[in-house]
Amino acid sequence: MYLKLLQSLNRLHPRAWDFVQLTRMDKPIGIYLLLWPTLWALWVAGEGRPSLKNVLVFVLGVVLMRAAGCVINDYADRHFDGHVSRTKARPLASGAIRPREALLFFAALVALSFGLVLLTNATTIWLSFGGLALAACYPFMKRYTFYPQVVLGAAFSWGMPMAFTAETGELPAAAWLLYIANLLWTVAYDTYYAMTDREDDLKIGVKSTAILFGDADRIIIATLQGLALLCLLLAGSRFELGLCFHLGLLGAAACFAWESWSTRTRDPQACFKAFLHNHWAGMAIFIGLVADYALR
Repeated sequence: MYLKLLQSLNRLHPRAWDFVQLTRMDKPIGIYLLLWPTLWALWVAGEGRPSLKNVLVFVLGVVLMRAAGCVINDYADRHFDGHVSRTKARPLASGAIRPREALLFFAALVALSFGLVLLTNATTIWLSFGGLALAACYPFMKRYTFYPQVVLGAAFSWGMPMAFTAETGELPAAAWLLYIANLLWTVAYDTYYAMTDREDDLKIGVKSTAILFGDADRIIIATLQGLALLCLLLAGSRFELGLCFHLGLLGAAACFAWESWSTRTRDPQACFKAFLHNHWAGMAIFIGLVADYALR
């Protein structure tokens, strides 16, 4: 139903589907992975009752900024994507969309996102510039460092401190435990994603944690996931979260265990499925949070 709705946009304009693909709106996994931790932070900051305005602002902001991130990522990779089997059909790589059009579209998406931030407060507005900087520079990091996934983690986690300042006007030190947890988790699941393209990336000279970790990739991913859960446990203690939250963490741990087992042969498709599977881990933690506050 969702894909059919998006495909129907071609009736409005013959090039609409090209821009849908450019923003990956046809592949919403990135929205989920960005949305869940943002909602964690909102629920904790609002003690289970975040304002409806902030929920709407941040949900829409996640959708817009994820779309903007995909656009600038494809712009940065337009000369690489054509050499990778999984990405060679992307609109910029195939020539369906011109680079100038992509940059203008990116600017429009960022402007819309900033309009949403203006509905919050001054502290959140100032923080938003940090998020934009991280989102804009991440796609270029794979040329210079084997740690682009760390920059992605920083960018994907930036909505969390913003959620706290928007909801409470303050940024408690314990909020950074949630930030660090999500950064570690993001590096873990995006390493699975990078493992999918590792052979192609080695040929074209693109760097990633999957290449850096080598044969230790699955062990390091499991370690990062374990550290993320530890940070969440510490945050739960600081924010006085209870049984349901811990059950949510247990559900996430089960997801991580399945991912490690399913990628034991390092088959690229299995690695990609493990990446996608992280959506369920994020959702399990969010359900645990909602239930924990609801039963108080």
